[in-house]
Amino acid sequence: MAIWNNFGMNRRHFLQHVATAAATIPAVNFLSHVQANAAALKSSQKACILMWMGGGPPTIDIWDLKPGSKNGGEFKPIDTAAPGVQITEGMPETAKVFNDLSIIRSMSTREADHGRGRYYMQTSYVPNPTVVHPAFGSVVSFEIGRKRTALQIPAFVSIDGGSGQAGFLGMSHAPFVVDSSGRIRNSPSDEAKSRLPARLAMLKEIEDGFVASKRGELPEAHKDVYSNAVNLMVSPQMAAFDSSRTEAALGLEKESDQIKDAYGRNSFGQGLLMARRLVQTGVPFVEVNMGGWDLHAGVFQALRTQRLPQLDQGISALVTDLKQRGMLDDVVLVWMGEFGRTPRINQDVGRDHWAASWSVMMGGGGLKNGQAIGATDADGIQIADGSKSYLPGDVWATVAHAMGIPVNTVHTSKRGRPMKLANGGTPIQELIG
Repeated sequence: MAIWNNFGMNRRHFLQHVATAAATIPAVNFLSHVQANAAALKSSQKACILMWMGGGPPTIDIWDLKPGSKNGGEFKPIDTAAPGVQITEGMPETAKVFNDLSIIRSMSTREADHGRGRYYMQTSYVPNPTVVHPAFGSVVSFEIGRKRTALQIPAFVSIDGGSGQAGFLGMSHAPFVVDSSGRIRNSPSDEAKSRLPARLAMLKEIEDGFVASKRGELPEAHKDVYSNAVNLMVSPQMAAFDSSRTEAALGLEKESDQIKDAYGRNSFGQGLLMARRLVQTGVPFVEVNMGGWDLHAGVFQALRTQRLPQLDQGISALVTDLKQRGMLDDVVLVWMGEFGRTPRINQDVGRDHWAASWSVMMGGGGLKNGQAIGATDADGIQIADGSKSYLPGDVWATVAHAMGIPVNTVHTSKRGRPMKLANGGTPIQELIG
């Protein structure tokens, strides 16, 4: 039977349900076999694309360079399309679109452990043994996704990721995890295709019995999640996961080789292309993961040969694509990891964990972009005198404001405790006007 914790069904069990439902569709990449027959959703719906840099990116080498400092590293700053804003020379194409982006250079978040830092940045709360807080993608699913009655696919999709949790909001708002080609992890073959109807009928009898026994909310939640997983398999909106198909009814076209090349033929670039398709279909929150940022050694080589070229190509293509489609003002972009990295360069030509002073990039969403907000000192060691420091709650409160979610929203945990949206964070005034 299901494995439960105090906050609902765990993610592994949910994915097992989705995989079981997927058995009705032939082939491992079953997403490419769903037939389209639904009307298009509006592309102007508010959404957020989170670019998650797992491991902690060296923002001092990307968004907040320190030329002339012993901590400055090997890269030079270049001007961007935003007057007075400079970024690394390794991202020239992103520099050209920076009038639609902004940098928050005075993040100070204290948590320099990978697990705690990720939890804090994605939920706005530090870990607490008595409660599991929802990632902000789950908050968006709860506040916006469930109101989009035309949306038949999950409201929170994580591409190449999946460690976020829905916490006390319930498993129906947990991230739906796929890889950058649109495949659901551990999806089965079609061996059980003919057996699924009988299995579903049997399961319904069992679960109806548990619900009727009034053993709390968990049996009902289990039934709802499974039902949603089965319904998902027949939704034409699943076409958003497959860029090789033409789906005119959904407002989605077969992506040309030219557009795929523009985003970059790598997991991050193709993940961003899928994210655009998903928000175009009506998904309000998509997370695209790019790991491998725990650069304790060889940081400049890794940036020069792999990380910066992929970032530059993917981000510039996403901004350009969204803008050309008239979607950029409705889609908030957030780029961040769990923390930054040390200003000091270590003996292995790497940078270590650093949460005292680092940067987050934001853009789109109708925000007042083309600016750098806050500053660090000349060596990047601390927030500059007179500069306001920011917390993750301030970032997510800004996203909430841009998406039309009231920032004074309060949720209630399973234990009845009030939980402020974004932990009571305040929207960044320079970005919202």
